Amino acid sequence: MVEVYIDGASAGDPGNSGAGIVIKGSGENLSYSLPLGIKENHEAEYLACIKALKICKEKGFKVLSFRSDSQAVVNAVEKEFARNKKYKQLLEEILQLAGEFDLFFIKWIPSKENKRADELARQAIHLNTAHE
Repeated sequence: MVEVYIDGASAGDPGNSGAGIVIKGSGENLSYSLPLGIKENHEAEYLACIKALKICKEKGFKVLSFRSDSQAVVNAVEKEFARNKKYKQLLEEILQLAGEFDLFFIKWIPSKENKRADELARQAIHLNTAHE
């Protein structure tokens, strides 16, 4: 089983956004700082989850335990429901991708336990401006 820590961040709501992803337990620790363009903060959180699922699929991982400090994303995935129309499509993509793994868990954690993913997400915000 791999543990995947995810975080999304946005400089403004909407604003330049980024995703931070940390994957542990695959025999190596992997870190990703991915620019997302102009997004709302919750959107960045959902996209961080999608990007992490796609990376795990590429790496051939089968059993995933995701950790996020976004209650909105964790609750939406657990309940398989998002009230906001904008997030319904993102949630559907998460659920479809998650269904391709042998096991997928997602758990809410406090921000203090997600510091590295948060740092990576914040770094990714600046990668947006570096390409403008």
